[in-house]
Amino acid sequence: MNILTVHGDLLDQPVEVIVNAWNRNIIPWWLLLPQGVSGAIKKRGGLEPFRELARLGHIPLGGAVITSAGRLPFKAIIHVAGINLFWRSSKQSVQNSVQNAMKLVIDRGYQSVAFPLIGAGSGGGDQATVMSWMTEELGKIDFEGQIVLVIYEKPKRIPKT
Repeated sequence: MNILTVHGDLLDQPVEVIVNAWNRNIIPWWLLLPQGVSGAIKKRGGLEPFRELARLGHIPLGGAVITSAGRLPFKAIIHVAGINLFWRSSKQSVQNSVQNAMKLVIDRGYQSVAFPLIGAGSGGGDQATVMSWMTEELGKIDFEGQIVLVIYEKPKRIPKT
């Protein structure tokens, strides 16, 4: 398994599929103001992945489901329920999310996937801690493809002169 850690934007990664750190899909997506990865997907990829997600119903904590990528250049988006109903992540929810997302990647035959740090944003988790949980779980999975862990970083603005 080849794990690469990068700083940047998840939606700019040259992979077949991306993972969206979502919620349990209990509150209708249109009532939420998507933030972080979800907000970027909505803005750049359109509403179709979220409409598909709504049709899939509730996702158990740590579960994963797959949708199309909308207007994004990926083959699919895997949405994981990495945060509980109190909008908090835990080691178990993060590691189960990784495990279930990778099961979909492997079952569908994808060769590359990019993950955000699940539960480190609105889930309240510390980036270093979440990274260690994710790499620990990924180390248990037999996968010959490329895994990219993306630490979000805003693009640097070049001042106009």
